[in-house]
Amino acid sequence: MTVLINEETRRSSGPLTGQTVVVIGGSMGIGRATAFEARAQGADVILTGRDPNHLRLAAQEVGALSTAAFDATEHERLERFFEELPQPIDHVLVTAGGSYYARVPDMDLARVRGALEEHLLLTLNVARSAIGTVRPGGTLIFITGTGARRPGPGLAVAGVFAAALPALVANLALELAPIRVNLLAAGFVDTPLSASLLGDDLDARRSELGRTLPIRRVVEPEDVAALAVHIMTNSALTGATFDVDGGEQVLGRQ
Repeated sequence: MTVLINEETRRSSGPLTGQTVVVIGGSMGIGRATAFEARAQGADVILTGRDPNHLRLAAQEVGALSTAAFDATEHERLERFFEELPQPIDHVLVTAGGSYYARVPDMDLARVRGALEEHLLLTLNVARSAIGTVRPGGTLIFITGTGARRPGPGLAVAGVFAAALPALVANLALELAPIRVNLLAAGFVDTPLSASLLGDDLDARRSELGRTLPIRRVVEPEDVAALAVHIMTNSALTGATFDVDGGEQVLGRQ
């Protein structure tokens, strides 16, 4: 684990002052935006990520307490990370992991198994590792999608994950109490991950959502980060799933 912070960086204050936030998958997108917001609210932040270069840059920009570069789906390495944390922590946000989109005839079952590791087993392993490490009243926050709730070609695997995570989080909230456990269900968010998935269709998707969403713009990583930090500070929230999709689910009911 690389320690980066200095005493000058510690002096910010806010509702998270004196608390430590761990962001698993914190080098880009929603994770990095949440780290920025948590620091702005006074927290010390620990970042993990797969790519050491991206992680180092994010940590410097955020003013992170420390970093650890590893693949969070490697369960023994994740467990060791929690064991090696220098102090009890307060909040964990997990953005690591992804889904898998493919029509049934084109599915690569190895990639389906990999997505299962990243989306479901990672959640369980973080929950197990948090016991005895996250303080009572602290939070675990996980992320899934919203668009996959509606059936469509190529969405079978993603749909299973989007349906499974709310049930898993609700059960974890009971089993891990008084640690709080919540889920953010994000629609399209304008991140590097979205760009990699959509490729040349990215601009068209942005334009479409800007016209059709009730908020008349796309959802940004900072929108999700603001809700994540609110969940950390609002001790009444646990076992819940919160949509962050700019109203896209409402459109689906018209």
